[in-house]
Amino acid sequence: MGGPRFEPVRAVRAYERVVEQVEEAIESGVLVPGGRLPSERELMTQFSVSRSTVREALRVLQARGLVRSRPGDPHGAEVLPFSPAALHKSMTTLARVAELSLGELVQFRMVLDASAVLLAARLRTEEQLAEMYAAVAAMRAAAEADDAGGGTSEEAFGAADMAFHDAIARAGGNKLVQICTDVVRSIVVKLIADRIAGEPDRGSLMRRSIRHHEEVIAAVRAGDGPLAARLSRKAMYDYYAGYVEESERSALRALLE
Repeated sequence: MGGPRFEPVRAVRAYERVVEQVEEAIESGVLVPGGRLPSERELMTQFSVSRSTVREALRVLQARGLVRSRPGDPHGAEVLPFSPAALHKSMTTLARVAELSLGELVQFRMVLDASAVLLAARLRTEEQLAEMYAAVAAMRAAAEADDAGGGTSEEAFGAADMAFHDAIARAGGNKLVQICTDVVRSIVVKLIADRIAGEPDRGSLMRRSIRHHEEVIAAVRAGDGPLAARLSRKAMYDYYAGYVEESERSALRALLE
């Protein structure tokens, strides 16, 4: 008989239940930044668990950037304010372990970057626009060094490209967009680094990328958000589509329509 196939069950450890309840209290606002958890002894009583369970839970909460816990502190652990760094770390872990394909990551970048550039065209300051121009100038200098056989030009180009996208995301003013953009970009770049390095004509790839960035910046300067967003998606597609599985390209093309 072909009955159902069940997976082995995993016993939930007591400290995980403690972590879950504390996270819920923080998320719902019952525990606020600057506030404190009850003492270790009090937590042992309330959760009806051992001291080692409480300490394990506090270690996990601290690793997630939610609390600061000092051994021997007579007070309870302090609840920390929202930290972009903690979110950045957990998002990076999520994106790495979720077995996302390159196609899905590039698609998400197309969505994110287009939204960031749409906001930047409306909200950017003159200083932020100057930062974008400076980043493109640095990209151009790196491309010229590459043509001349400069060894570190690829690294310099990548850093300048990163500075450009950071300036765009900051100009949009949305912290979550900034963090997501940064996380997804760094993972995508790592995934295709070897293939980019092996490109027979890296110089033309760099020059094409610079042209795309100049078009986007002109639209941002003119305040034309929809055009800037469209150019951004097209630039992303042109740069990455060749590295994405053929079967996933139609999903990327859907974002160009």
